Amino acid sequence: MTTRRTFFLATPVLLVHAVIAAPPAVDTSKAGMDAERLARIPARMKSFVDKGTVAGTVTLLQRHGALASLETAGYQDLASKKPMKPDTIFQIMSMTKPVVGAAVMILMEEGKLAISDPVEKHLPEFRGQWMIASAEGDTRTMKRPARPITIRDVLTHTSGMYANLPLSFNNLKTWMGMPLSQVVAMGAQQPLDFEPGTKWQYSNIGIATAARIVEVLADQPFEQFLASRIFQPLGMKDSYIFPPAEKHDRIASCYTLENGKLKEMGEDTLGGGPLKYRKGAKYSLPEGGMYSTAADLAAFYQMMLNGGTYNGKRLLSKSTIQVMTALHTGDLKAATPGVGYGLSWALVRDPMGSLSLPLASVGTYGHGGAFGTYGWVDPKKDLLGVFLVQRPGASDERNALMAIGGSAIMD
Repeated sequence: MTTRRTFFLATPVLLVHAVIAAPPAVDTSKAGMDAERLARIPARMKSFVDKGTVAGTVTLLQRHGALASLETAGYQDLASKKPMKPDTIFQIMSMTKPVVGAAVMILMEEGKLAISDPVEKHLPEFRGQWMIASAEGDTRTMKRPARPITIRDVLTHTSGMYANLPLSFNNLKTWMGMPLSQVVAMGAQQPLDFEPGTKWQYSNIGIATAARIVEVLADQPFEQFLASRIFQPLGMKDSYIFPPAEKHDRIASCYTLENGKLKEMGEDTLGGGPLKYRKGAKYSLPEGGMYSTAADLAAFYQMMLNGGTYNGKRLLSKSTIQVMTALHTGDLKAATPGVGYGLSWALVRDPMGSLSLPLASVGTYGHGGAFGTYGWVDPKKDLLGVFLVQRPGASDERNALMAIGGSAIMD
């Protein structure tokens, strides 16, 4: 999850033979991209692996609906030297957030909610929220906010809900052992940091709140809604909140870079021990709980780029996609210069944003994750990209992919 605080927080062989689908064919000509320039991508990623800044990467670029590049470098796991594969499964962390946004918009299109709805309309535990009026030392003065927070507020990170976990959540295993309903109910008891809609502040609990609304209105667990209403229609066969045991061996190991050396994440993080596979967890972690692959994420992004359709199936209307990817935060200052927010998407709003996200057009939308992953959609270039890694702060590696990919466009 991308935020001011990073959370590190057999079938008998003789009877059944697994069928492994071949990766889609690369067609640089249809994509309108230079094959020689795209060939720089695996070489550059390998240089990062050789330098020891990442264990391995999977990169994907798709343009005009055609796969232009799908490359791997390095290892899924350093200890075993298991090579990275195109279908390796990654913890994508906050890249989950736009999927939450899509879930909300599905229910909006069914007339079950309005984006302008107060959260308390669907979650009564939010009624009577307080806001911090002033704080001096250990003393805080409270007041009622001018208006209740709305679904739009939580999807744009302008609700005023807290950025970091309160002390009561600091035990990661305890937190992951709670259901979504309990986590959000606890979040509802925390005072807002500012008047809704007046500032931007990245809030994981805000996105969890949006997911809880989906859960209540759909009358089913949030992870089941994602599986039946998004993953299955889009053919995202390797995307999960709680990955099945038979796919654990395809999940990449997570590392931190300490003193120039990669160190595998431990049991006190979301990237190590039982929590690496969410064993025993109840919390669906809507703010950053998805596991996915490059191909699955490309399907979701292509749906967005196509105006809501993919492989002949419509997930959302074109009008809904336009609303999701419009700039909703205006001139409010976000974490990255030149970047604002749509409904659950970070959005390049001016040329300054194209400097931090190399060669991205104004209007490009995307999202990153706490373990270094990133995905983006550039409508002006009819381009989408996926960068998968499992190391926090891998911005140099991501930027290299974006720069090479953008420079390879020929038409």
